[in-house]
Amino acid sequence: MDENLTSLLDRLNSLLTRAEQLLPEPIPPTEWQNALAFRWHRRGERGWLQPLEQIDSIRLADLIGIDRQKKAVSRNVRQFMAGLPANNILLWGSRGTGKSSLLKALLNEFGDDGLRLIEIDRNDLLQLPEILRMVSERSEKFLLFCDDLSFESGDAGYKALKVVLDGSLTVSLDNLLVCATSNRRHLMPEPQSDNLATRHEDGEIHFGEGVEERISLSDRFGLWLAFHPFDQQEYLQIVQHWLDHYGLGDQLPEARELALRWALTRGSRSGRTAWQFARDWAGGQALSDQTG
Repeated sequence: MDENLTSLLDRLNSLLTRAEQLLPEPIPPTEWQNALAFRWHRRGERGWLQPLEQIDSIRLADLIGIDRQKKAVSRNVRQFMAGLPANNILLWGSRGTGKSSLLKALLNEFGDDGLRLIEIDRNDLLQLPEILRMVSERSEKFLLFCDDLSFESGDAGYKALKVVLDGSLTVSLDNLLVCATSNRRHLMPEPQSDNLATRHEDGEIHFGEGVEERISLSDRFGLWLAFHPFDQQEYLQIVQHWLDHYGLGDQLPEARELALRWALTRGSRSGRTAWQFARDWAGGQALSDQTG
């Protein structure tokens, strides 16, 4: 072969190799049949649903002290699974009180009936139309789950979520509910200046536009439930439940004082704190038995 032709082919191969390196990696297809839950991953302007191989095994029966919230959310999801009208869900309140665990428990409760969960980060909410397009033809029912949701002023994802919650003709789906948890009741900062913006007129209080804007998003969730800190008795009931789980239910009298001290050092009598204490106690007991 002519040396010039060989050199030209080598240069072309080199250029093609470099061009291939500049091309975006292909988006993997969604493996719908392999998982109950998915996490949205973004790559530039595109994204894909990654199946989660392991999900939290929490059950509704493991959630103590939130019976009212469990009943309301479970009924709403049963309506959703039956193809009946159901509401988007906002769970707000104190940390560690079971907001996220309740939604994960629903997946374990209804997964065999076709319920699926898609977890999305707040920063990816602008890609909601793409997610809705992907699930629109599926027979499963989806909970679109955004954990610890909150927005700052001017956040672009705020408007994207509002469009979905409003049920726009272009994005409304019968097989998807938006479910969010937040420590903030209205999902956005509430500066003191909002209160200073009120005025009294003809016996009626008119709030500033900033307040109305903050309330407007959370108000679009039809099911809006509050979670509050547990009292001491409720906290100890949760400790008892998890000690039972580890086969140490008869040790609560011995563990009671340490359990209360554990909550005090963390500044929280929450379900998460009770679970963490029970794990620490169970692990310590097992280690003690092993070492004699």
